[in-house]
Amino acid sequence: MSHSSSENTYTVTMSRPVLSTHVLDISTGRPAVAMFVELYKKKDNGWTLWHNTVTSSDGRIQFPFSKESMAEGTYKLKFNVEDHYTRSNQETLYPYVEIVFKTKEDEHYHVPLLLSPYGYSTYRGS
Repeated sequence: MSHSSSENTYTVTMSRPVLSTHVLDISTGRPAVAMFVELYKKKDNGWTLWHNTVTSSDGRIQFPFSKESMAEGTYKLKFNVEDHYTRSNQETLYPYVEIVFKTKEDEHYHVPLLLSPYGYSTYRGS
């Protein structure tokens, strides 16, 4: 007697933002909470403000854009670094950090910022 089993395959669709960021203050090892961040889109020879918000309690932002609303182009994230350090009575060399990046259609972009009062780094995350 043989026994056969059929497997059920389920597709899980996760809602993933088109653009997200995470700000980690590497001088403290903690997320940068309530940091004001602006998102701009390049248009002609200038920048158009698209969205502004603050980082969450874990230093993250998931921007509320779909693939249809955030078309291919050049964008800029502007992080208000000075206010973050002023709240903790620290000085910083950078009043703000701007990260300019290009997007292609149908891709997710995670643009983290690793930050300290006198340096920063970024990369394309997943």
